[in-house]
Amino acid sequence: MQPPEHLSIEQGVACYRPQGEVSLTEGVELISDAIAYCREQGRSLLMINVLGLHGHAVPTLVDRYWMAQDWAQAADGDVIVCVVARAEHIDPQKYGVMVAADAGLTCNVYTDEARAFAWLDKIAHRANAPEYRTQP
Repeated sequence: MQPPEHLSIEQGVACYRPQGEVSLTEGVELISDAIAYCREQGRSLLMINVLGLHGHAVPTLVDRYWMAQDWAQAADGDVIVCVVARAEHIDPQKYGVMVAADAGLTCNVYTDEARAFAWLDKIAHRANAPEYRTQP
């Protein structure tokens, strides 16, 4: 599998920042592919910043259910994901995060990368993620 465009490694965390106009279905598929790539490469931490994607509708509860299922399947229990999204795209009760957890995916969602990295740092230290190395 080819590495997704806009994927980099920063401080031991895979960072995916896709850009462009996409439908919701296309966006979900881009993210599923990035998660699957990280799983195949043995990368257990993935920060996904979708602020560069546009042209899609705000996900409904049904959309959130299916995207969480897709991403959990792509991760197969091996990738921890934190998404950075616009506030209006985040359900106040984090329904998608709960559905993902029920499907076996450890994930969270925030509106900025600093909080996403802080959450991943906390999770990495708790899980002792092997590729994760903090910077001095």
